[in-house]
Amino acid sequence: MPPSGTHTHAEDTDATLRQALKAAQSEVEALRSELDETNRGVLALYAELEAQADELRQATELKSRFLAYMSHEFRTPIGSIRSISRLLIDRVDGPLTAEQEKQVRFIQSTSAEFDDMVNDLLDLAKVESGRVTIFPDWFKLVDLFSALRGMFKPVLTSPDVVLVFEEPHDVPPIFNDDRKLSQILRNFISNALKFTTHGEVRVSARGNADGTVTFSVADTGIGIDPAFHHAIFEDFSQVDSPIQKRLRGTGLGLSLSKRLAELLGGSVAITSALGVGSTFSVTLPARLATGDGPEPAEAT
Repeated sequence: MPPSGTHTHAEDTDATLRQALKAAQSEVEALRSELDETNRGVLALYAELEAQADELRQATELKSRFLAYMSHEFRTPIGSIRSISRLLIDRVDGPLTAEQEKQVRFIQSTSAEFDDMVNDLLDLAKVESGRVTIFPDWFKLVDLFSALRGMFKPVLTSPDVVLVFEEPHDVPPIFNDDRKLSQILRNFISNALKFTTHGEVRVSARGNADGTVTFSVADTGIGIDPAFHHAIFEDFSQVDSPIQKRLRGTGLGLSLSKRLAELLGGSVAITSALGVGSTFSVTLPARLATGDGPEPAEAT
């Protein structure tokens, strides 16, 4: 038996273990307290983000309602202005002087721009509110290109610019919404014709190995500085150039095209440089997955 007042090696070890355990328990408690505080912070952050998301949804819905309401309200006066200016140009109420005709044609072109903006605003409001319905069906590119060629034939007034539709080779029938695709291509072609003073606007399509089809509208126009490419598909985006100031647009057509392409399961892109023209493209699945039934029967 060890003398009184002395400690054995075992007792020293036991005391050391108890101290270590106590220190570990204190560290665990500190970590638990820190974790609880972090969890409370995360929960508060989630609550704040959810509140902000709800506010954003409400703001988006209000904006969409406002755009839809204003677009409908603008339609009647715009239609009246266009009808009256057309009657004046047709000399229904008598002859016009050269200056009067110039002013009436200015009214006519401005009201047409306004009408385009109202239509784009209304379409954007429908897209943002989820009120755009996709109607996929089988169609052939030769029919789509033929319809587009007929639409733009009356507006090809400059002998210095030609609109070319390449024959779509090796591209099978497509199952997608041809009306939405046509709207996208019309926006691309209209922009290309607007900003091309000499040369051509060429529309083409090619099939890709991943089951998609890329439609391209290439022009020999003024081109777009790469510095603007990141924002070109945003709402009200305008390229800063002399011809842009002279030929105003709505700044909504490309944004609308991007959103329509996304609804059709695809995407848009741009390749351009100043002075060498631009190529706008939209890539869509050749067979849109509807997710509401069996695969569609192949077109004949």
